[in-house]
Amino acid sequence: MKRRNFIKLSATASVIGLTPFQLQAALKSFMPFMECPDISNRKLVLINLAGANDGLNTVVPLNQYDIYSNLRPTIKVPISGSNKYINLDNTLADNQQIGLNPALIGVKSLYDKGYLRIMQSVGYPSQNKSHFKSTDLYLTGNDGNSLLNGEDSGWMGRFMELYYADLIVETYPLAIEIGSNKTSLGFHAEEAHGLSINLTGQDPAGFYSVLNGLGGVPPLNFPDSDYGDQLRFITNTDSLSNTYAESISNAFNKGKNDISYPDNDLSDQLKTVARLISGDLETKIYMVRISGFDTHDAQVQGSGEVIGRHYDLLSQLSGSMEAFINDLESQNLADDVVGVTFSEFGRKAAENGNFGTDHGEIAPMFVFGKPVAGGVSGTNPDLTEATSYNNFQLKTVQYDYRQTFATLLQNFLGADNAIIDATFFNHTLNDSFNNLKVDEILKGAYDVSKGCVANTNTPNGENKYWLVYPNPFRDLVNISGINATETITYRIYNASGVLLKERTDTMVDGKVTLYLNRYSRGVYFFEILSGNKKEVHKVIKI
Repeated sequence: MKRRNFIKLSATASVIGLTPFQLQAALKSFMPFMECPDISNRKLVLINLAGANDGLNTVVPLNQYDIYSNLRPTIKVPISGSNKYINLDNTLADNQQIGLNPALIGVKSLYDKGYLRIMQSVGYPSQNKSHFKSTDLYLTGNDGNSLLNGEDSGWMGRFMELYYADLIVETYPLAIEIGSNKTSLGFHAEEAHGLSINLTGQDPAGFYSVLNGLGGVPPLNFPDSDYGDQLRFITNTDSLSNTYAESISNAFNKGKNDISYPDNDLSDQLKTVARLISGDLETKIYMVRISGFDTHDAQVQGSGEVIGRHYDLLSQLSGSMEAFINDLESQNLADDVVGVTFSEFGRKAAENGNFGTDHGEIAPMFVFGKPVAGGVSGTNPDLTEATSYNNFQLKTVQYDYRQTFATLLQNFLGADNAIIDATFFNHTLNDSFNNLKVDEILKGAYDVSKGCVANTNTPNGENKYWLVYPNPFRDLVNISGINATETITYRIYNASGVLLKERTDTMVDGKVTLYLNRYSRGVYFFEILSGNKKEVHKVIKI
């Protein structure tokens, strides 16, 4: 049995001998009341810098500028002239003195407002310098030593499946991707593969109309057979996509943008994200993408120049980030959003003779937004490490990329330790990322780990009034309530949120017994309706 599955099952197995009402009483006794801030609207926005961003020409180590110049005689960011580097912050320690690429005017503006933290030398153990493999490692939550966190599921999917289990049956997608026509492996959960929806190439305002016109009229009756079950699944999946599309279109039409954005593709993506947030879409994670960072040649347009392809990409990134945060702030939405940039690896310390750089290892990461504590984490990379003997690589990782994400998942979104461990674990160090967080990333007022971590099973700490047991189950499962009623209405969804069954049944001896022997093994969600209350229970069939 995999470690993650053991975590899922162990809690239920330990109380399997209790009666339903004993179990309810036991659960209540372990629910201390806690004053927690409202984190229900908090969101992460991930910006993928696809192709491997050149960190040294993004964040220039000023304390080693002479070594930097010798490694990059023709492509270095100048120390003088109209396109010289931007000095980040004179108050930083000498080994943190940074010159920003002159394209990063917007990034500098965010830093000056206290809305940006630079994470130095981000990577993972045993860096794989293949674009495809390293991207997969970043998305699955693994490193170059093992795939023990899972190679067929992504860390975002695993996190959402566990932490937002009650929301999988809602009418909006938990995640939205823009900027790539492929659905990211990062959003594939262990049980569900439909936790995100891709908007690439679509106008969100008419997204519902587009999808609604693709399917035909569903059948009125389904045969009682495997064929009927498969047909029902396909029909319900189509209906779920339409439901998501309708929520997206409605939010886009309701939302707005308060400011003008630069005219480029990344800005358009973030502009859409801001408008969906403005329109009250409750999606939790957004991922956008800007590609072109694989700068083996023409990184600059000529010797001694800084203008070129890399400058243009950084200019788009910087202007888009600044516009996005300013838009959210103008609409009083900035308290609930944190953005993060990431790239699959960095570039070599030495230039390659083609006005470019080749595949490297470490790269900086930008964490930005109003909740972020401005500053620099770590020190400038040691350029003396890059020699001809190691192919001019900078190999020392100061921060594992998962440290940043784990910190945000717990300190900003409120996940507990078990959720973080189930999302990803540091198998190289045999240590939990709960012990490796970077607590300086967030301002104290926004950090919910300071004596307050959200209850992941019952948001806001509310008690549940219905029990679904045994859990896990094999063939039959019972629904029982504290306040007995004559009838109960319930819906059963699969792990992707597709509706499988909806019924209203009469209670017998205070419970309803369901025979689900035809259901396949996996995770299901039971939505129970009682008066104006609604509860969602995650149930496992074994």
